[in-house]
Amino acid sequence: MVAGTPDDPQAAAVRRLGQRVDVDRDGIERGLGGLVLTIIELLRQLMERQALRRIDEGDLTEEQIERVGATLMALEEQMTELREHFGLSPEDLNLDLGPLGPLLPRQ
Repeated sequence: MVAGTPDDPQAAAVRRLGQRVDVDRDGIERGLGGLVLTIIELLRQLMERQALRRIDEGDLTEEQIERVGATLMALEEQMTELREHFGLSPEDLNLDLGPLGPLLPRQ
């Protein structure tokens, strides 16, 4: 039996799988967009916590505090726009990690 011939069991399995899997381009785009946005949101929240810790410790000047605040606000606005583009809510980005609980803290 030669691979790729009609009698090839692998080729038959791939054909059956292709008939069962309904590939939805919009669903794939939304899912991938959601995954990327989840990672970005996690990093955004970590940066925000780090900035607040540094502010509390007095490590930043007033100018640095202003820049960090403006940057974090701009990033949050961009995240809102991207979530809307993909039709996602903030809760959609909070992956359930099973026994570990949600990925992101509830806000």
